[in-house]
Amino acid sequence: MKAMHISRIVDLNKDRQPLDQVELSLPEPGEFEVRIRVSVCGVCHTELDEIEGRTRPPQLPVVPGHEVIGVVDKRGSGVSRFSVGDRVGVGWIHSSSGGNMENVNEKFQATGRDVDGGYAEYMVAHQDYAFLIPNVFSDSEAAPLLCAGSVGYRALKLAGVRDGQKLGFTGFGGSAHIVLQLAQFLYPAIQIYVFARDPGQQQHALELGAHWAGPTEASPDQPMDAIIDTTPAWKPVLAAMENLRPGGRLVINAIRKEDNDLDILQTLDYGRHLWLEKEIKTVANVTAEDIRQCLEIASRIPLKPEVEKYQFSDANQALCDLKAGKVRGAKVLMLEPAQ
Repeated sequence: MKAMHISRIVDLNKDRQPLDQVELSLPEPGEFEVRIRVSVCGVCHTELDEIEGRTRPPQLPVVPGHEVIGVVDKRGSGVSRFSVGDRVGVGWIHSSSGGNMENVNEKFQATGRDVDGGYAEYMVAHQDYAFLIPNVFSDSEAAPLLCAGSVGYRALKLAGVRDGQKLGFTGFGGSAHIVLQLAQFLYPAIQIYVFARDPGQQQHALELGAHWAGPTEASPDQPMDAIIDTTPAWKPVLAAMENLRPGGRLVINAIRKEDNDLDILQTLDYGRHLWLEKEIKTVANVTAEDIRQCLEIASRIPLKPEVEKYQFSDANQALCDLKAGKVRGAKVLMLEPAQ
């Protein structure tokens, strides 16, 4: 089968071909696993973190990819949840302990980092961490919901906002454009403010119903009750803390931050950024229940992620475009004819 490998840690600013296309043997499902014929796999910033070594895979080479949509084509002998032909998705969580805190359990393993993921024609997944995909979504629409949506949904829960409050986003790409729509559905009176350096992303937010959109360092007319940071940088963290109301909460939705602007933390001012009981919380991974809930809520809206499609052979280009910040909505790799 065709697959893409991470075989080395590289700087994407210097090496624009970080993945190698290879031929691999078909994986065989274990007792409680299903084999999935992959049709679409989303492209996530976490792949950049793996390739550049911020969340380094424990063993190389590895097949990346954790926003996977496909069809069950083979079952292990102990599988009871799925039939051959079922359309399923797989997210960042490959396996863990089960329960509400399995995302931070030491047993947590990540799809596409700790085990082979979905940048391939086939992959295997445990039946407890594969999810039926509602019919309302095409394959390409469903893929971003498995991570950008589900981890973003966890961030929304951690933000603790209530209907009628003010919710901010720093950055407006694959995750934020989905979570904005989840927030609007769950909290119809919420006011959403988007802080993004790219004018195109600001316009995208306004098109989706944001109350206000402006640059990262801007200060709107009212402080935020909560802000979700979806960027890889540190500047938006300080800007967000300054825009929080007393007692407000910043939720950082990133598995790692890059070091390019790390020195800005030297300008941290306790009085401006932290005092008055402001809080910082981070999102760590995702649970199976987060993914189930996200898919169910998104299907009721019905939420339609905006996606940019790339052919599987153009995976390196998709990653380089993501690294360069060329983002409107989410990016996906097509392994079968466009859907």
